[in-house]
Amino acid sequence: MDIKECMEFINSYSKSGGRITDLSRAQELMERIGSPEKKLRFVHIAGTNGKGSTVEYISGILMNAGYRTGQFTSPFIHRYNDRIRINGEEISDSKLCSIAAYVRERVSDRPYSQFEITMAIAMLWYVQEKCDVVVLETGIGGLLDSTNVIPPPLLSVITSVSLDHTSILGNTVEEIAAQKAGIIKPGSAVLLSADNPESVRHVVRETAEKTGAEYIFPDEKLSIICSEPDGVSFDYKGGFFRTAMPGVHQAYNAVSAIETCRYLKTKGFTITEDDIAAGISGARIAARQQFIQGKPPVLVDGGHNPGGVESLAATLRAIHQKKSIFAVLGMVDSKDYRSCAAVIAELADRIYTVDGFAYNSVPAGELAECLGSHAEACTSLSEAVRKASEKALEDDGMVVVCGSLYLASEYLNNIRK
Repeated sequence: MDIKECMEFINSYSKSGGRITDLSRAQELMERIGSPEKKLRFVHIAGTNGKGSTVEYISGILMNAGYRTGQFTSPFIHRYNDRIRINGEEISDSKLCSIAAYVRERVSDRPYSQFEITMAIAMLWYVQEKCDVVVLETGIGGLLDSTNVIPPPLLSVITSVSLDHTSILGNTVEEIAAQKAGIIKPGSAVLLSADNPESVRHVVRETAEKTGAEYIFPDEKLSIICSEPDGVSFDYKGGFFRTAMPGVHQAYNAVSAIETCRYLKTKGFTITEDDIAAGISGARIAARQQFIQGKPPVLVDGGHNPGGVESLAATLRAIHQKKSIFAVLGMVDSKDYRSCAAVIAELADRIYTVDGFAYNSVPAGELAECLGSHAEACTSLSEAVRKASEKALEDDGMVVVCGSLYLASEYLNNIRK
């Protein structure tokens, strides 16, 4: 199997597969390939926003401590391989093809999803490469997410919970929190990010009690020292930390990682405070408030739900005190694009709207129309970036590319290069 055949095999499955009401389909798939998940140790991560960043922080700490660390994330940004990594290195085409061929020989005509097939490939690779631990990000939700077939993890982590995928997960934050809390398993523990409201804390705490799992919540407030476009500095329990990713929300993600790794020390992991600080400062993730230095500087963010957009808005409010902001905005119609776009509109001096980066992107003209007179529809992403860059150079401002991970990926892969 070559890479073309490999991707044809993977893409022959739909994104979601057939409708599910339990984990039997994913469990059957794992059994068909030898149950590799039973040979691994996991830190399992669910949440609406902050999952990817928290994966990077935890992985960075574990790698600094000398542990061979698998990383499973979604969606991919640059190419399919980058969602399956060990110690930051993505799976090679040759290894991807050989494992995919092994999986293909063992799957039936059952309607698996691309996500399930991807997870199967990843689990086999992590076992082959003898990973010490895998930091595993859920896809959607938690309770019925295919990653939930794993045995009780070392720790479950739930990041910030807010409204997203409401047609699947529920119409209230509490209903969505219950789905995320579905990853909590008996005899394990769960850590909840400190930036969640009391209603989410109640749901997760109650689920942990019913499940017989330890509940961990960072109860000491962190202190933000400085928040800049290239990172945030903060004090937590007397220790100084600096992230390379901007936004106050990154301090909360980092605290979740800090507490995760301090918990892992009680389970026999050897992790120093220097490992923790280095892992926090070195972690970066593409398209999540990714700051690109240049003339003009560019901030790329794939936040696409109310919680993600509000995190971006908090960063933009700080930037706007010093610089003009020229936004390139594109969104998909499956999201609450009107309210999300309105938040960005309040902080941008001018907005250039785009479409065509995804099959369900909102038409640029329609998006511009709902934003008012300071928005302009563009015929292409390259045109929008050019216009925003010209204005930013004139006004010593910044370009912000935002609204969708698909848009961010298109920018990073094609326009930025």
